[in-house]
Amino acid sequence: MARLAVVLLVDERGWVLLQERDENAPRAANQWGMVGGHVEDDEDFETAVYREVAEETGVDLPPGTLALWRDDEYTYPDGHRGRYHVYAARVDLTDDDIVVGEGRQIVFVDPDRILDLDLAGSSRYFLPDFLTSDLFRTLQGAL
Repeated sequence: MARLAVVLLVDERGWVLLQERDENAPRAANQWGMVGGHVEDDEDFETAVYREVAEETGVDLPPGTLALWRDDEYTYPDGHRGRYHVYAARVDLTDDDIVVGEGRQIVFVDPDRILDLDLAGSSRYFLPDFLTSDLFRTLQGAL
């Protein structure tokens, strides 16, 4: 089973950082998803999520910034399975701070628009729960 470490960063407006994948993505091409990806064989989930954020956004988050929100499995319609660690944090960043290392764009999205996007399967699975969670409400009010 694939191991994936992904992150939901919330800005000062309460908007969530998401990635629009491009046509070259091996899975969920041209769909919106969470920032992050596969955990390497020699990594743990937490190490991987910080690496993935840096690779995909150019942002080096200080250790301890991210909180684990969810440890869960997701199975895609084609049968591909993954164990996901979904992390979250409030950040003092804007779209201008993001350097797109992968995909078409990585931007903060208004939570009222997120569920209307063409979301990747795993994002469609996790995001509705995140957007109604106590943690998300807390992150919207933090900083």
